[in-house]
Amino acid sequence: MIFAVTHEQISVYERLMQHIEGASAGTLSENSANVVDLVKDQYSKISSSVEMRDTASSAIKVTYYSSCLDKDGVLKQTNKCDGLKVGTVVNFQAEIEVTSCPPNRKQWTQTFQIYPVGINESLTVTLDMQCDCQCENIGHPDYVEKSPDCHGAGTLKCGVCECDTMHFGRMCECDANNNRHANDTSMVSGCRLNNDSEINCSGRGECNCGQCDCQTRSNPEEKVYGTYCECDNFSCDRSGGALCGGHGTCDCGVCKCIPGWTGESCDCHATNETCIMDGSDEICSGRGNCECGQCKCSEENGIRYSGKYCQKCPTCPGRCQEFKDCIQCLVYKTGNLSPEQCEKTCTIKPIIVKVAEANEDKDENMCSYYDQDDCRFAYVYTYDQSGKIVIRAQEERECPPQVYFMGIILGVIGAIVLIGMALLLLWKLLTTINDRREFAKFEKERMIAKWDTAENPIYRQATSTFKNPTYMGKS
Repeated sequence: MIFAVTHEQISVYERLMQHIEGASAGTLSENSANVVDLVKDQYSKISSSVEMRDTASSAIKVTYYSSCLDKDGVLKQTNKCDGLKVGTVVNFQAEIEVTSCPPNRKQWTQTFQIYPVGINESLTVTLDMQCDCQCENIGHPDYVEKSPDCHGAGTLKCGVCECDTMHFGRMCECDANNNRHANDTSMVSGCRLNNDSEINCSGRGECNCGQCDCQTRSNPEEKVYGTYCECDNFSCDRSGGALCGGHGTCDCGVCKCIPGWTGESCDCHATNETCIMDGSDEICSGRGNCECGQCKCSEENGIRYSGKYCQKCPTCPGRCQEFKDCIQCLVYKTGNLSPEQCEKTCTIKPIIVKVAEANEDKDENMCSYYDQDDCRFAYVYTYDQSGKIVIRAQEERECPPQVYFMGIILGVIGAIVLIGMALLLLWKLLTTINDRREFAKFEKERMIAKWDTAENPIYRQATSTFKNPTYMGKS
Protein backbone atom coordinates (compact mmCIF):
# COMPACT_ATOMS: atom_id res chain seq x y z
CA MET A 1 0.00 0.00 0.00
CA ILE A 2 1.36 3.41 -1.04
CA PHE A 3 0.09 6.64 0.53
CA ALA A 4 0.48 9.72 -1.72
CA VAL A 5 -0.37 12.70 0.50
CA THR A 6 0.44 16.38 0.72
CA HIS A 7 3.21 17.88 2.77
CA GLU A 8 0.84 18.81 5.60
CA GLN A 9 -0.33 15.19 6.08
CA ILE A 10 2.87 13.25 5.45
CA SER A 11 3.87 13.01 9.15
CA VAL A 12 0.51 11.42 10.03
CA TYR A 13 0.76 8.78 7.33
CA GLU A 14 4.38 8.01 8.16
CA ARG A 15 3.22 7.00 11.63
CA LEU A 16 0.31 5.08 10.15
CA MET A 17 2.41 3.05 7.74
CA GLN A 18 4.39 1.68 10.70
CA HIS A 19 1.29 -0.24 11.67
CA ILE A 20 0.50 -1.54 8.17
CA GLU A 21 2.76 -4.20 6.70
CA GLY A 22 4.32 -3.28 3.36
CA ALA A 23 3.03 0.30 3.46
CA SER A 24 4.98 3.38 2.39
CA ALA A 25 4.27 7.09 2.10
CA GLY A 26 5.41 9.87 -0.23
CA THR A 27 4.88 13.62 -0.50
CA LEU A 28 2.53 14.70 -3.27
CA SER A 29 3.02 18.05 -5.02
CA GLU A 30 0.30 20.70 -4.91
CA ASN A 31 -0.92 19.93 -8.45
CA SER A 32 -0.37 16.17 -8.09
CA ALA A 33 1.93 16.24 -11.13
CA ASN A 34 4.43 13.92 -9.50
CA VAL A 35 1.99 11.15 -8.62
CA VAL A 36 3.37 8.74 -11.24
CA ASP A 37 6.99 9.33 -10.27
CA LEU A 38 6.05 9.07 -6.60
CA VAL A 39 4.40 5.69 -7.10
CA LYS A 40 7.38 4.44 -9.11
CA ASP A 41 9.82 5.62 -6.49
CA GLN A 42 7.92 4.11 -3.57
CA TYR A 43 7.36 0.86 -5.44
CA SER A 44 11.10 0.68 -6.17
CA LYS A 45 11.83 1.11 -2.46
CA ILE A 46 9.36 -1.61 -1.53
CA SER A 47 10.59 -4.07 -4.17
CA SER A 48 14.27 -3.49 -3.32
CA SER A 49 13.91 -4.31 0.36
CA VAL A 50 12.86 -7.30 2.43
CA GLU A 51 11.45 -7.17 5.95
CA MET A 52 10.88 -10.14 8.28
CA ARG A 53 7.78 -10.30 10.49
CA ASP A 54 6.17 -12.95 12.69
CA THR A 55 2.88 -13.78 14.37
CA ALA A 56 4.33 -14.75 17.76
CA SER A 57 2.36 -13.94 20.89
CA SER A 58 3.44 -11.51 23.58
CA ALA A 59 4.99 -14.38 25.56
CA ILE A 60 7.47 -15.02 22.76
CA LYS A 61 10.16 -12.63 21.55
CA VAL A 62 11.69 -13.20 18.11
CA THR A 63 14.92 -11.31 17.33
CA TYR A 64 16.34 -11.23 13.79
CA TYR A 65 20.00 -10.98 12.74
CA SER A 66 21.46 -10.50 9.27
CA SER A 67 24.55 -9.15 7.48
CA CYS A 68 22.33 -8.20 4.48
CA LEU A 69 24.49 -7.59 1.37
CA ASP A 70 27.79 -7.95 3.24
CA LYS A 71 28.19 -11.73 3.08
CA ASP A 72 31.45 -11.73 5.06
CA GLY A 73 30.29 -9.05 7.48
CA VAL A 74 29.30 -9.38 11.12
CA LEU A 75 25.69 -10.23 11.89
CA LYS A 76 23.75 -7.28 13.26
CA GLN A 77 20.31 -7.10 14.81
CA THR A 78 17.85 -6.12 12.08
CA ASN A 79 14.74 -7.47 10.46
CA LYS A 80 15.08 -5.46 7.24
CA CYS A 81 17.59 -5.28 4.37
CA ASP A 82 17.54 -2.58 1.66
CA GLY A 83 19.20 -2.08 -1.70
CA LEU A 84 18.38 -5.54 -3.05
CA LYS A 85 18.21 -6.50 -6.71
CA VAL A 86 16.58 -9.37 -8.57
CA GLY A 87 18.43 -12.57 -7.71
CA THR A 88 20.06 -11.20 -4.55
CA VAL A 89 20.13 -13.68 -1.67
CA VAL A 90 20.17 -12.53 1.96
CA ASN A 91 20.14 -14.69 5.06
CA PHE A 92 18.32 -14.02 8.34
CA GLN A 93 18.87 -15.74 11.67
CA ALA A 94 15.98 -15.81 14.14
CA GLU A 95 16.49 -16.02 17.90
CA ILE A 96 13.36 -17.21 19.74
CA GLU A 97 13.05 -16.41 23.43
CA VAL A 98 10.23 -17.23 25.86
CA THR A 99 9.76 -14.10 27.94
CA SER A 100 6.98 -15.43 30.17
CA CYS A 101 4.95 -18.56 30.70
CA PRO A 102 1.21 -18.18 30.07
CA PRO A 103 -1.01 -18.99 33.07
CA ASN A 104 -2.95 -21.45 30.94
CA ARG A 105 -0.90 -24.65 30.49
CA LYS A 106 -2.63 -25.23 27.16
CA GLN A 107 -0.81 -22.17 25.81
CA TRP A 108 2.62 -23.66 26.65
CA THR A 109 2.60 -25.11 23.15
CA GLN A 110 2.23 -22.42 20.50
CA THR A 111 2.51 -22.24 16.72
CA PHE A 112 3.42 -19.08 14.81
CA GLN A 113 4.73 -18.03 11.41
CA ILE A 114 7.84 -16.14 10.32
CA TYR A 115 7.41 -14.52 6.90
CA PRO A 116 8.85 -11.80 4.63
CA VAL A 117 6.50 -8.86 4.11
CA GLY A 118 4.86 -8.82 0.70
CA ILE A 119 5.83 -12.40 -0.20
CA ASN A 120 3.33 -15.24 0.10
CA GLU A 121 5.75 -17.58 1.87
CA SER A 122 6.22 -18.35 5.55
CA LEU A 123 8.01 -20.60 8.02
CA THR A 124 5.81 -22.34 10.58
CA VAL A 125 7.35 -22.72 14.04
CA THR A 126 5.89 -24.98 16.72
CA LEU A 127 7.26 -24.08 20.16
CA ASP A 128 6.97 -26.22 23.32
CA MET A 129 7.63 -24.05 26.39
CA GLN A 130 9.45 -25.68 29.30
CA CYS A 131 7.70 -23.73 32.01
CA ASP A 132 8.10 -26.21 34.86
CA CYS A 133 9.85 -29.37 35.99
CA GLN A 134 8.23 -32.50 37.39
CA CYS A 135 10.29 -32.20 40.52
CA GLU A 136 8.60 -28.88 41.24
CA ASN A 137 5.23 -30.56 41.66
CA ILE A 138 3.81 -31.98 44.93
CA GLY A 139 4.19 -35.72 45.16
CA HIS A 140 7.50 -35.94 43.35
CA PRO A 141 10.36 -37.52 45.40
CA ASP A 142 12.47 -34.39 44.90
CA TYR A 143 9.70 -32.15 46.26
CA VAL A 144 10.16 -31.92 50.08
CA GLU A 145 8.42 -29.35 52.21
CA LYS A 146 10.33 -27.99 55.27
CA SER A 147 13.32 -29.99 54.17
CA PRO A 148 16.23 -30.40 56.64
CA ASP A 149 18.49 -29.39 53.75
CA CYS A 150 16.68 -26.04 53.87
CA HIS A 151 17.00 -25.82 57.67
CA GLY A 152 13.30 -26.57 57.93
CA ALA A 153 12.57 -23.08 56.63
CA GLY A 154 11.82 -23.87 53.03
CA THR A 155 10.76 -26.38 50.40
CA LEU A 156 13.34 -28.39 48.49
CA LYS A 157 12.43 -28.40 44.78
CA CYS A 158 14.70 -30.17 42.32
CA GLY A 159 17.61 -29.79 44.75
CA VAL A 160 17.07 -26.04 45.24
CA CYS A 161 15.65 -24.49 48.39
CA GLU A 162 12.65 -22.22 48.06
CA CYS A 163 12.61 -20.35 51.37
CA ASP A 164 9.55 -19.10 53.19
CA THR A 165 8.90 -15.38 53.60
CA MET A 166 10.87 -15.17 56.85
CA HIS A 167 14.12 -16.80 55.63
CA PHE A 168 16.63 -16.41 52.83
CA GLY A 169 19.96 -17.77 51.65
CA ARG A 170 20.98 -20.68 49.49
CA MET A 171 19.82 -23.10 52.17
CA CYS A 172 17.44 -20.73 53.97
CA GLU A 173 20.14 -20.33 56.57
CA CYS A 174 19.27 -16.73 57.44
CA ASP A 175 16.08 -15.29 58.83
CA ALA A 176 14.59 -11.88 58.13
CA ASN A 177 16.64 -10.37 61.00
CA ASN A 178 19.91 -11.64 59.42
CA ASN A 179 20.46 -14.08 62.30
CA ARG A 180 22.31 -17.28 61.53
CA HIS A 181 21.32 -20.71 62.74
CA ALA A 182 23.42 -21.64 65.73
CA ASN A 183 26.37 -24.02 65.34
CA ASP A 184 25.93 -24.14 61.56
CA THR A 185 29.35 -24.77 60.08
CA SER A 186 27.95 -24.54 56.57
CA MET A 187 27.63 -20.79 57.10
CA VAL A 188 31.38 -20.44 57.06
CA SER A 189 32.19 -23.22 54.60
CA GLY A 190 29.91 -21.58 52.07
CA CYS A 191 32.29 -18.62 52.01
CA ARG A 192 35.47 -20.64 51.53
CA LEU A 193 36.88 -21.73 48.22
CA ASN A 194 37.64 -25.27 49.45
CA ASN A 195 37.76 -27.30 52.62
CA ASP A 196 41.48 -26.69 53.06
CA SER A 197 41.06 -22.93 53.14
CA GLU A 198 40.70 -21.04 56.39
CA ILE A 199 40.16 -17.64 54.74
CA ASN A 200 36.65 -16.42 54.15
CA CYS A 201 35.80 -14.81 50.81
CA SER A 202 39.43 -14.99 49.69
CA GLY A 203 40.23 -12.22 52.13
CA ARG A 204 38.42 -9.70 49.93
CA GLY A 205 34.91 -9.70 51.34
CA GLU A 206 32.62 -10.51 54.26
CA CYS A 207 30.69 -13.73 54.82
CA ASN A 208 27.02 -13.06 55.45
CA CYS A 209 24.74 -16.06 55.95
CA GLY A 210 26.97 -18.34 53.93
CA GLN A 211 27.41 -15.88 51.07
CA CYS A 212 30.26 -13.53 50.29
CA ASP A 213 29.77 -9.81 49.98
CA CYS A 214 32.82 -8.68 48.04
CA GLN A 215 34.56 -5.45 48.97
CA THR A 216 34.14 -2.29 46.92
CA ARG A 217 37.26 -0.68 45.45
CA SER A 218 37.99 3.05 45.56
CA ASN A 219 38.31 2.98 41.77
CA PRO A 220 34.80 2.40 40.41
CA GLU A 221 36.24 0.64 37.34
CA GLU A 222 37.92 -2.00 39.49
CA LYS A 223 35.62 -4.85 40.53
CA VAL A 224 36.00 -7.81 42.91
CA TYR A 225 33.52 -10.57 42.15
CA GLY A 226 32.93 -14.30 42.20
CA THR A 227 31.20 -16.71 44.56
CA TYR A 228 34.17 -16.52 46.91
CA CYS A 229 35.40 -13.06 45.81
CA GLU A 230 38.19 -14.91 44.06
CA CYS A 231 38.02 -12.87 40.86
CA ASP A 232 38.77 -9.29 39.88
CA ASN A 233 39.30 -7.25 36.72
CA PHE A 234 42.56 -5.51 37.64
CA SER A 235 45.11 -8.19 38.60
CA CYS A 236 46.06 -9.29 35.05
CA ASP A 237 49.47 -8.92 33.46
CA ARG A 238 50.38 -5.52 32.06
CA SER A 239 52.33 -4.57 28.97
CA GLY A 240 53.57 -1.09 28.16
CA GLY A 241 51.97 0.14 31.38
CA ALA A 242 48.49 -0.87 30.19
CA LEU A 243 46.32 -3.64 31.59
CA CYS A 244 46.39 -6.55 29.13
CA GLY A 245 48.51 -4.37 26.87
CA GLY A 246 45.45 -2.27 26.04
CA HIS A 247 44.32 -5.06 23.72
CA GLY A 248 41.98 -7.01 25.95
CA THR A 249 39.95 -7.14 29.16
CA CYS A 250 40.86 -8.65 32.49
CA ASP A 251 38.49 -11.40 33.65
CA CYS A 252 39.25 -13.18 36.93
CA GLY A 253 42.99 -12.59 36.61
CA VAL A 254 43.18 -13.75 32.99
CA CYS A 255 43.43 -11.47 29.96
CA LYS A 256 40.71 -11.97 27.36
CA CYS A 257 42.34 -10.64 24.19
CA ILE A 258 40.49 -8.94 21.36
CA PRO A 259 40.76 -10.53 17.89
CA GLY A 260 44.21 -10.12 16.37
CA TRP A 261 46.10 -10.27 19.69
CA THR A 262 47.28 -13.07 21.94
CA GLY A 263 49.63 -13.77 24.84
CA GLU A 264 49.29 -13.61 28.62
CA SER A 265 49.17 -9.81 28.49
CA CYS A 266 47.65 -9.52 24.98
CA ASP A 267 50.86 -7.94 23.70
CA CYS A 268 51.50 -10.38 20.87
CA HIS A 269 50.10 -10.16 17.36
CA ALA A 270 48.07 -13.23 16.52
CA THR A 271 49.36 -13.23 12.93
CA ASN A 272 52.79 -13.20 11.32
CA GLU A 273 52.07 -10.14 9.18
CA THR A 274 54.23 -7.89 11.37
CA CYS A 275 57.17 -10.23 10.76
CA ILE A 276 56.98 -10.04 6.95
CA MET A 277 58.94 -7.28 5.26
CA ASP A 278 57.19 -5.15 2.69
CA GLY A 279 57.77 -6.57 -0.78
CA SER A 280 58.61 -10.03 0.58
CA ASP A 281 56.61 -13.14 1.41
CA GLU A 282 59.10 -14.71 3.84
CA ILE A 283 58.68 -14.59 7.60
CA CYS A 284 61.63 -12.72 9.15
CA SER A 285 63.36 -12.79 5.75
CA GLY A 286 63.77 -16.55 6.20
CA ARG A 287 66.41 -15.94 8.89
CA GLY A 288 64.42 -16.24 12.10
CA ASN A 289 61.15 -17.08 13.82
CA CYS A 290 58.17 -14.86 14.50
CA GLU A 291 57.46 -14.83 18.22
CA CYS A 292 54.82 -12.57 19.71
CA GLY A 293 54.68 -10.54 16.49
CA GLN A 294 58.44 -9.86 16.52
CA CYS A 295 61.31 -11.53 14.70
CA LYS A 296 63.78 -13.58 16.73
CA CYS A 297 66.78 -13.75 14.40
CA SER A 298 68.85 -16.89 14.08
CA GLU A 299 72.56 -17.48 13.54
CA GLU A 300 73.70 -19.39 10.45
CA ASN A 301 77.26 -20.41 9.63
CA GLY A 302 78.61 -18.02 12.20
CA ILE A 303 76.65 -15.08 10.73
CA ARG A 304 74.37 -13.24 13.14
CA TYR A 305 71.39 -11.54 11.54
CA SER A 306 69.69 -8.48 13.01
CA GLY A 307 67.12 -5.83 12.21
CA LYS A 308 63.35 -5.69 12.57
CA TYR A 309 62.91 -8.38 9.89
CA CYS A 310 66.33 -10.07 10.33
CA GLN A 311 67.26 -8.35 7.09
CA LYS A 312 70.59 -6.99 8.32
CA CYS A 313 73.88 -8.80 8.17
CA PRO A 314 77.38 -7.25 8.50
CA THR A 315 78.75 -9.35 5.65
CA CYS A 316 75.62 -9.85 3.59
CA PRO A 317 74.35 -7.66 0.77
CA GLY A 318 71.29 -5.56 1.52
CA ARG A 319 68.45 -4.66 -0.81
CA CYS A 320 70.34 -1.86 -2.55
CA GLN A 321 70.87 -3.91 -5.72
CA GLU A 322 67.20 -4.89 -5.70
CA PHE A 323 66.02 -1.27 -5.99
CA LYS A 324 68.85 0.03 -8.20
CA ASP A 325 67.24 -0.35 -11.64
CA CYS A 326 63.89 1.01 -10.47
CA ILE A 327 65.48 4.08 -8.88
CA GLN A 328 67.37 4.79 -12.11
CA CYS A 329 64.29 4.63 -14.34
CA LEU A 330 61.82 6.27 -11.93
CA VAL A 331 63.97 9.15 -10.70
CA TYR A 332 66.66 9.76 -13.33
CA LYS A 333 65.06 8.20 -16.45
CA THR A 334 68.22 6.17 -17.06
CA GLY A 335 69.31 2.57 -16.63
CA ASN A 336 68.60 -0.75 -18.30
CA LEU A 337 64.79 -0.70 -17.97
CA SER A 338 62.61 0.72 -20.70
CA PRO A 339 59.68 3.00 -19.72
CA GLU A 340 57.24 0.12 -20.29
CA GLN A 341 59.29 -2.29 -18.18
CA CYS A 342 59.70 0.35 -15.50
CA GLU A 343 55.97 0.97 -15.25
CA LYS A 344 55.21 -2.74 -15.12
CA THR A 345 58.01 -3.91 -12.83
CA CYS A 346 58.63 -1.07 -10.38
CA THR A 347 55.97 -0.74 -7.66
CA ILE A 348 58.00 1.40 -5.27
CA LYS A 349 57.35 5.13 -4.90
CA PRO A 350 60.58 6.89 -3.91
CA ILE A 351 60.52 10.21 -2.08
CA ILE A 352 62.66 12.86 -3.80
CA VAL A 353 65.05 14.79 -1.50
CA LYS A 354 67.87 17.25 -2.12
CA VAL A 355 70.50 15.14 -0.39
CA ALA A 356 70.14 11.46 0.53
CA GLU A 357 71.60 10.82 3.98
CA ALA A 358 71.10 7.73 6.16
CA ASN A 359 70.44 7.77 9.89
CA GLU A 360 71.81 4.52 11.31
CA ASP A 361 70.03 5.11 14.62
CA LYS A 362 66.75 4.76 12.71
CA ASP A 363 67.88 1.57 10.96
CA GLU A 364 68.29 3.31 7.57
CA ASN A 365 70.44 1.88 4.77
CA MET A 366 72.54 4.01 2.40
CA CYS A 367 72.98 2.94 -1.25
CA SER A 368 75.08 4.61 -3.95
CA TYR A 369 76.14 3.58 -7.46
CA TYR A 370 77.74 4.98 -10.62
CA ASP A 371 75.79 4.74 -13.86
CA GLN A 372 76.92 4.50 -17.49
CA ASP A 373 77.53 8.27 -17.56
CA ASP A 374 79.97 7.90 -14.65
CA CYS A 375 77.47 9.85 -12.52
CA ARG A 376 76.91 8.94 -8.89
CA PHE A 377 73.33 8.51 -7.64
CA ALA A 378 72.33 7.74 -4.06
CA TYR A 379 69.22 6.66 -2.16
CA VAL A 380 68.27 5.50 1.33
CA TYR A 381 65.79 2.76 2.20
CA THR A 382 64.19 1.91 5.53
CA TYR A 383 60.90 0.59 6.93
CA ASP A 384 58.04 2.40 8.64
CA GLN A 385 56.16 1.18 11.71
CA SER A 386 53.82 -0.93 9.60
CA GLY A 387 56.75 -2.68 7.88
CA LYS A 388 56.37 -0.96 4.51
CA ILE A 389 59.46 0.03 2.55
CA VAL A 390 60.30 3.75 2.45
CA ILE A 391 62.88 5.01 -0.08
CA ARG A 392 64.37 8.51 -0.28
CA ALA A 393 66.25 9.22 -3.51
CA GLN A 394 68.59 12.12 -4.19
CA GLU A 395 67.08 14.60 -6.64
CA GLU A 396 70.14 15.12 -8.86
CA ARG A 397 72.98 12.84 -9.87
CA GLU A 398 76.55 13.88 -9.07
CA CYS A 399 78.27 13.94 -12.46
CA PRO A 400 81.95 14.88 -13.12
CA PRO A 401 82.52 18.06 -15.22
CA GLN A 402 82.82 17.49 -18.99
CA VAL A 403 86.42 17.50 -20.32
CA TYR A 404 87.20 19.18 -23.75
CA PHE A 405 90.45 17.54 -24.97
CA MET A 406 90.88 19.75 -28.10
CA GLY A 407 90.66 22.85 -25.99
CA ILE A 408 93.28 21.44 -23.64
CA ILE A 409 95.68 20.67 -26.55
CA LEU A 410 95.19 24.09 -28.14
CA GLY A 411 95.62 25.73 -24.80
CA VAL A 412 98.90 23.88 -24.17
CA ILE A 413 100.26 24.84 -27.62
CA GLY A 414 99.21 28.44 -27.13
CA ALA A 415 100.78 28.50 -23.70
CA ILE A 416 104.08 27.15 -25.08
CA VAL A 417 104.12 29.80 -27.86
CA LEU A 418 103.30 32.57 -25.44
CA ILE A 419 105.96 31.43 -22.99
CA GLY A 420 108.57 31.27 -25.81
CA MET A 421 107.70 34.74 -27.03
CA ALA A 422 107.81 36.03 -23.49
CA LEU A 423 111.28 34.52 -22.99
CA LEU A 424 112.52 36.07 -26.26
CA LEU A 425 111.16 39.47 -25.29
CA LEU A 426 112.74 39.15 -21.87
CA TRP A 427 116.11 38.22 -23.40
CA LYS A 428 115.91 41.18 -25.82
CA LEU A 429 115.01 43.52 -23.00
CA LEU A 430 117.84 42.36 -20.80
CA THR A 431 120.33 42.60 -23.70
CA THR A 432 119.23 46.14 -24.55
CA ILE A 433 119.47 47.24 -20.96
CA ASN A 434 122.96 45.78 -20.65
CA ASP A 435 124.18 47.45 -23.89
CA ARG A 436 122.87 50.79 -22.80
CA ARG A 437 124.49 50.40 -19.44
CA GLU A 438 127.91 49.62 -21.00
CA PHE A 439 127.62 52.52 -23.46
CA ALA A 440 126.77 54.93 -20.69
CA LYS A 441 129.76 53.69 -18.73
CA PHE A 442 132.02 54.19 -21.72
CA GLU A 443 130.76 57.72 -22.27
CA LYS A 444 131.36 58.57 -18.68
CA GLU A 445 134.93 57.33 -18.71
CA ARG A 446 135.71 59.18 -21.92
CA MET A 447 134.48 62.46 -20.48
CA ILE A 448 136.68 62.26 -17.42
CA ALA A 449 139.88 61.22 -19.28
CA LYS A 450 142.97 63.69 -18.85
CA TRP A 451 144.69 63.14 -22.18
CA ASP A 452 143.73 63.38 -25.76
CA THR A 453 144.34 60.85 -28.46
CA ALA A 454 146.56 63.42 -30.43
CA GLU A 455 149.00 63.79 -27.53
CA ASN A 456 149.73 60.24 -26.75
CA PRO A 457 153.08 60.32 -24.86
CA ILE A 458 154.12 56.96 -26.05
CA TYR A 459 153.40 57.80 -29.66
CA ARG A 460 156.44 57.79 -32.01
CA GLN A 461 156.69 58.78 -35.62
CA ALA A 462 157.49 56.19 -38.14
CA THR A 463 160.64 58.08 -39.29
CA SER A 464 163.57 59.54 -37.33
CA THR A 465 165.63 62.68 -38.16
CA PHE A 466 169.26 63.05 -37.14
CA LYS A 467 171.51 66.12 -37.60
CA ASN A 468 175.11 65.76 -38.59
CA PRO A 469 177.14 68.13 -36.41
CA THR A 470 179.86 68.34 -38.92
CA TYR A 471 177.64 69.38 -41.65
CA MET A 472 178.27 72.96 -42.49
CA GLY A 473 175.89 73.58 -45.18
CA LYS A 474 176.03 73.08 -48.91
CA SER A 475 179.27 72.96 -50.62
